[in-house]
Amino acid sequence: MLFQKISIPIQPFTLKLALPIGISFYIFQVISYLVDVYRGDIHAEKHLGIYAVYISFFPKVMQGPIERGKKLLPQLHSRHTFQYGQASYGLKQMAWGYFKKLVLADSLSVYVNQVYNDLPSYKGLSLILATFFFAIQLYCDFSGYTDIALGSAKILGINLTQNFKAPYFASSIKDFWGRWHISLSSWLRDYIYIPLGGNRVGKVRHSLNILITFLVSGLWHGASWNYVLWGGLHGVFQIIEGFFPWNSKKSPFQRNKHYHFLLCLITVPCTFLLVCFAWIFFRAVTLQDAFYVISNMFDGITQFPAYIQDCALQMGLTLSHLSYNCLPLVLLFLYDLASLKTDVITFISRQRFFIRWPVYLFLLLVILLFSEKGVSTEFIYMQF
Repeated sequence: MLFQKISIPIQPFTLKLALPIGISFYIFQVISYLVDVYRGDIHAEKHLGIYAVYISFFPKVMQGPIERGKKLLPQLHSRHTFQYGQASYGLKQMAWGYFKKLVLADSLSVYVNQVYNDLPSYKGLSLILATFFFAIQLYCDFSGYTDIALGSAKILGINLTQNFKAPYFASSIKDFWGRWHISLSSWLRDYIYIPLGGNRVGKVRHSLNILITFLVSGLWHGASWNYVLWGGLHGVFQIIEGFFPWNSKKSPFQRNKHYHFLLCLITVPCTFLLVCFAWIFFRAVTLQDAFYVISNMFDGITQFPAYIQDCALQMGLTLSHLSYNCLPLVLLFLYDLASLKTDVITFISRQRFFIRWPVYLFLLLVILLFSEKGVSTEFIYMQF
C-alpha cells in the first residue's frame, strides 16, 4: 500500500521473496558486523572467504545463534585440529537436541496443531492445554535445533554462543529474556535498546525504550499484528514488573537466600503463565483466533469434573497418552533444573564408565522408542 501511494510499482511476489530475506538471522548478523566495524569494536575482515564463512557458517545459518564478529571471526582464523573431548561433547549435545526435537517437540505438535488448526471445534481446558503444550513444543523445537547446531560446530572445533538457559525457570520477564534466544536478546539490547538511551534516561523514556525494543522483536518474527502484539505484551510485562520492589538488588528478597527461594516459588510459575499467555498470539494464525482462545479457555470451568472430561474427549487424550509423554517431560525438567547450577553434559562425562554409558544408551533408547512415528515437522523457527 505504501509503494502504491508513492507510485512505485511492486509485485506481491517480490515482497514474498524479499521480506523473509530482510528479517532473517544472517541479516541481523551482518548488521551487527557493520555496526561493530563502524564503532571500531572490530577491524573489517579483509579475507572474503573468512567473511563468507562467518556469515554463512552452516550449523547456525538457518536459525542462529546470531554470532558476533568479535567471537566467531578469530576462531575462523585459527587452525583447528581434531580434539576427542570437543567432538565427544558435541555429539552428546547433538543427541540431547535430537531428543528435544524428535521426542518432545514433534510429539506435542500433534496436539497443538489439532487444536490451533481447528479452533472453533475446541473450548475450555483444551485451549489451555494446547497452549501449554505449544510453550514446551516451541522451546524444545528451537533449543533442540540450537543444541544440534552448537554440537556440530563443536565437533569442528568452533564454539558458538549459548542460546538457551532453562528459560521456563525464569523468575521474571527480564530474567526470561536473559535465558531465551540469548543471542537475539543481546542483539536487541546492544543495537536498539542501548542506542535509544537504555536505562540512562528518565523513567518514562526508559519504559518507552523497553517497549520499542520488544515491538521490534515482535516485528522481526513477522510482518503480522500477532507478532507485534506478542512483542508488545512482553514489553508491557517487563515495564510493569520494574515497579515491584522485590526486583531491586537492595530488596531483602534478593539478598536473603531463604526469602529469594520462597519468592521464586511464586514468581517462576507466574512468569511461566505470563509467557504462555503471550504465546497465544505467537501461535494463533490471526488476532481473531488469539482472542477466541482467550475468551473461551475458561468456558465451563464452574463444573470442573466436566471441564476436565470435555478436554480429554475433545483432544482424544487418555491416561496412557499422558503417561507416555510423562517420562520425556520429566527428563527435560530434571536436565534444565540441573543446568541452573552445572554443565550437565560435562558432569555426566566425568562419571565412571558404568554410570555414564547406561545414561547415554538410555537417552538413545528413549529417542528411538518415544520419537513420534509418522510425524515429520520442520523446525518452527525455519519460518523466521
